[in-house]
Amino acid sequence: MYLVSRPKPLSDSTNQALAKDEAAFPPGYLRFLRSFGEGTYRGWMNVQLPDPDVLKPFAEYGLWEHDADSPITERQIAECVAISTTVDGDFLAVHPQTDQLLWLPRHGEQVTAIPLQAREREDEATYALVLDEIYRQVYGCGREGAVYYEPWTGSRSHFFLRLPPGQEQFSLADLAGMCRAAFSPDLSVETEYSCFLFYQALGGYVRFNYANGQEVAVMYEQDEIQAVDVIKQWLLSKGCEPYPEK
Repeated sequence: MYLVSRPKPLSDSTNQALAKDEAAFPPGYLRFLRSFGEGTYRGWMNVQLPDPDVLKPFAEYGLWEHDADSPITERQIAECVAISTTVDGDFLAVHPQTDQLLWLPRHGEQVTAIPLQAREREDEATYALVLDEIYRQVYGCGREGAVYYEPWTGSRSHFFLRLPPGQEQFSLADLAGMCRAAFSPDLSVETEYSCFLFYQALGGYVRFNYANGQEVAVMYEQDEIQAVDVIKQWLLSKGCEPYPEK
């Protein structure tokens, strides 16, 4: 698994608190947190410390239907411990009393239980496999492409540029290809909607927003300013410009 930047380790007090409830969580979850810290997995799942409070208000909102097939009652939502959220706002949670892993969708009406395959061994990679398994169950397909994790370091910064349209201007995809050739990335992830070029020298990446058609974002660690300036000056030399102030 590619790490976008150096992980931020958990504090001793946090580790001690987590150890008390180790059996209540999915395979590898706590080992993953201890090794890599909180962060975002493959651009879709935010891996977070257990939060017993965030779902309590949802027990009164009536967001999900509860019938005889529901894994928990509406009242039991308040007892759930959230352990991850997707970038779209879905919750992944555990219910301590029922020992179930639950999916609470932002845009769905049913809370569902997530059955997991038994695993003979547990290490830092186990929870990444669990998340991939959850993705297949929830979305009905596997997730292709590189496996990467973006730790939340607390020292990340960013800036945005735009490639303005022109009569003979090259496209954003062309610019991404030029950037890849000029600065060989440590990892490249490209879809029809975007292109991410990851650089250890930045502790981050350059993102080309194909869906937008103009936006270039540079995410970096604050102590890598020299490498950031080289990338920024190159992008400006190719016609990129800061977004106009409103």
